[in-house]
Amino acid sequence: MRGKVLDPTATRSEDVASPGPDAGMLAGKRIGVRFDRMWRAWDWISDLWADKFRAAGAEVIVWRSAGRSGDEGERCEREYKAFLESIDVAVVGLANCGSCTGWTIRDAITAANTGLPTTAIATANFEAFAHELARRGGRSGLRVHVLPYPLNEQLKEDVVRIGEQHFEGVLRTMGATLKLREEAA
Repeated sequence: MRGKVLDPTATRSEDVASPGPDAGMLAGKRIGVRFDRMWRAWDWISDLWADKFRAAGAEVIVWRSAGRSGDEGERCEREYKAFLESIDVAVVGLANCGSCTGWTIRDAITAANTGLPTTAIATANFEAFAHELARRGGRSGLRVHVLPYPLNEQLKEDVVRIGEQHFEGVLRTMGATLKLREEAA
């Protein structure tokens, strides 16, 4: 009897190594922030960033993922598709555990595959896993911004301070600007 051996570590032949389009100037754009139900620290940081995006003239639209199987999963997929159709830029988090990293990267790849400027947010312990999942998902160039770990176990004021410290970095990762270069001078 002959069998076929499959290699679960094989690379995809249709990989997209590009990070995709830059977010550009945020004023006038609709920035979508994808949450999950797990990480209060991501809620705090994304609330802070959303306020900063709004101050820069962007509209912020949020979407919180829910169950991913059965009827609820099908509803979730329809809602996520509608969410992606309503935004100009996607910020997807939080990759902070095994399954959360899987869903974060899956949702970020889905957004990037629509042509949206997309950035996934991960904590340091899950950075390598996030990049590996992106590579295996055919988007090795996916933008991933990394926050410190542990994050969720910290006090709100400490998490907000981390969010403040990472705002300029997430803008760089997104390829985003808050002002035209001439206005900044």
